[in-house]
Amino acid sequence: MDHRLHEILACPICKGKLKYNKETKELICKFDRLAYPVRDGIPVLLSEEAREMTSEEVEK
Repeated sequence: MDHRLHEILACPICKGKLKYNKETKELICKFDRLAYPVRDGIPVLLSEEAREMTSEEVEK
């Protein structure tokens, strides 16, 4: 994912900073415990597309 794009992205729910996970190709919001997919280099920041994360995943 483009570094410049990552710098301006924010969680659509809490407006917090997102962390990119290269292994899962997801943008992570630790506050809301949500993982947003990145498909073909394009972030999908829709709440209905987000995956809820477990406590263990959030603490990594």
